[in-house]
Amino acid sequence: MDQRTRELLPLLPQLVRAVDGERKQALERLQNAKRTTPGEPFTVGAETLYRADFPQAHGVWVEDLTGARRNLDTEEHHAFWTWAAVEILRHTGIRIEELLEISHHSIVQYRLPSTGELVPLLQIAPSKTDEERLLLVVPELADVLSAIVCRVRDSSGTVPLVPAYDTHERVWQPPMPLLFQYLRGGERRGMTANSIRKLLNRTLQTIGLTRADGTLLTCTPHDFRRMFVTDAIANGLPPHIAQIICGHKSISTTMTYKAIYPTEALEAHRAFIARRRATRPSEEYRTPTSEEWDAFLAHFEKRKVFIGICARAFSSPCVHEHACVRCSLLRPDPAQRARLEEIRDNLLARIAEAEREGWLGEIEGLRISLAGAEDKLARIDQRSSRAIDLGMPGRAAGPVLSTAPCPVSAAHDRRATQELP
Repeated sequence: MDQRTRELLPLLPQLVRAVDGERKQALERLQNAKRTTPGEPFTVGAETLYRADFPQAHGVWVEDLTGARRNLDTEEHHAFWTWAAVEILRHTGIRIEELLEISHHSIVQYRLPSTGELVPLLQIAPSKTDEERLLLVVPELADVLSAIVCRVRDSSGTVPLVPAYDTHERVWQPPMPLLFQYLRGGERRGMTANSIRKLLNRTLQTIGLTRADGTLLTCTPHDFRRMFVTDAIANGLPPHIAQIICGHKSISTTMTYKAIYPTEALEAHRAFIARRRATRPSEEYRTPTSEEWDAFLAHFEKRKVFIGICARAFSSPCVHEHACVRCSLLRPDPAQRARLEEIRDNLLARIAEAEREGWLGEIEGLRISLAGAEDKLARIDQRSSRAIDLGMPGRAAGPVLSTAPCPVSAAHDRRATQELP
């Protein structure tokens, strides 16, 4: 989903311009067709249409140069409601079910106590949670809401009350002045989520927006919610405020909606390093002296010991007092396996001698050293067992099967034989 959001967000301005342009062109075609007598042509942009004569048909019908018939009322209806849905979804980040429940009563005002200014707010009915929330209405969103209210008003100047079916609760809601309503067959009905998805997909196919790979752009209403969160947080909105706007119970849910860009992570990391360097003392970033640099290089030279390499950090003391066999930071050298076996045998002999003579104070230390030596031998065996010599491939004269034993099978047989009791 993050990758999908990263693909859609750069195309959002182009999508918004295309949807708004399609709405304006559809309205212009409809108005010109109404002023044209049946059978006469008219031109909108680079498109020439003929007004069709269908007295009994519903809507305004036209024919293009290919003879195809089109209902301009239906096209203008689709273009307007697609534009309205896209604008509200991208400005608010609400869910599709919350969009369809916006009514005329959802547009409220709030007077700021400090300045007395009236601020328009949009009241969102609860969908997944049981808490209502108020969203600030920006001027662009106010124009969209005003256009919707002017469109759905009846002759009396009020928004009609329409019932709506809740697909999740599977009940009919009481009649309300819903903004997303339309007239069909002489009856007012509330729009459904499926109708909004169909309008969006139809418009995207008409516009023909494509991704970077040339495939047709597809978008769902919920994609606008993810793009809203990503764009808001990227432009400085605190994540906990985005959580309140989106109506999430947990901030972790909000952060899953936020798509991280690789360049954004790199720039944020570089800015963090710059701020840290500005606050830390400048002595930490001074140029080292020759003595300090020689001491640093000498540390790596001293890491080499007889039976391997010491992985201690720079300028850190040896906690084992240079008893390298006991140290877990020692990386044993496979070439020194014979030496480690000699040390192990010597430790076994010393433990036996200490037990025989009653030197109980030395037995515990010798056993710790013995456990370290056996661990180093086991690590050498583990490293050597990972690499299997497959030999050099040869070129055969024909399809001749090789009679040499497979090195992998041979190694597996030897390992299986060692595991037998």
